[in-house]
Amino acid sequence: MLSESRKLRIVIDTNVFISGLNFAGKPSQILDLFIEEEMEVLVSPFILSELERVLRDKFGWEEERVTRVLNLIKAKAIEIQPRHRLSVIKEKDADNRILECAVEGEADYIISGDKRHILPLKEYLGIMILSPDDFLGFWRSQLLE
Repeated sequence: MLSESRKLRIVIDTNVFISGLNFAGKPSQILDLFIEEEMEVLVSPFILSELERVLRDKFGWEEERVTRVLNLIKAKAIEIQPRHRLSVIKEKDADNRILECAVEGEADYIISGDKRHILPLKEYLGIMILSPDDFLGFWRSQLLE
């Protein structure tokens, strides 16, 4: 159990950021908790770069809007510079960058919507891996304790 003074350290997978920024639902609720500083969110240069690329190229966000969102994330998150490369996920090497950020930043949780590669791990080196829905269920249960 975490002490009262320590906030949960979370890595939010890029797909959860993308969903939360573009659609209503559980991912946007997680981003609200992040913005309200209810948890410590860890990001890496890879996560920020991938987020920037997807918002611009796949969702057609204008550069100014992308920059504004990235600046907000950088202001609220803890930026981690992973020093060690992992190759746990063989099918999609880029997903290893999420694990690297979590390991280097000593995260408690990874929140991901990736049902093919990341969520099936369930846990990595003691870091729990949850879907947005499962994480919010856990979060609410902690508030009731």
